[in-house]
Amino acid sequence: MGNGEKSPRSFNLHHNIHHHHHPHHHDEKKKQVPKGCMAIKVGKEKEQQRFVVPVEYFNHPLFMQLLKRAEEEYGFDQKGTITIPCHVEEFRNVQGLIDREISLHLGRCFGF
Repeated sequence: MGNGEKSPRSFNLHHNIHHHHHPHHHDEKKKQVPKGCMAIKVGKEKEQQRFVVPVEYFNHPLFMQLLKRAEEEYGFDQKGTITIPCHVEEFRNVQGLIDREISLHLGRCFGF
């Protein structure tokens, strides 16, 4: 993670990497995560949805609060994809706040 970034200490991230080389596999594109991003699951049971978020989120206080909830619900050592146990709409609201804040910060850095 370099550049002085801190990762959340309470999570041990386990990556289950499966390499499937099936050119017509329907989920192939869905499973790909862009560099600098991470896939997470949000919601409980049937409401659960997959999101791809920038790794910058993991340093944001609002996202850290969501990670704390996940820690309380599932423990420190989630296997596979991190699951955030909140309603999808609540996550979308937090995501919007974080994105606006990141955009404002970038705008100030680059003079926008």
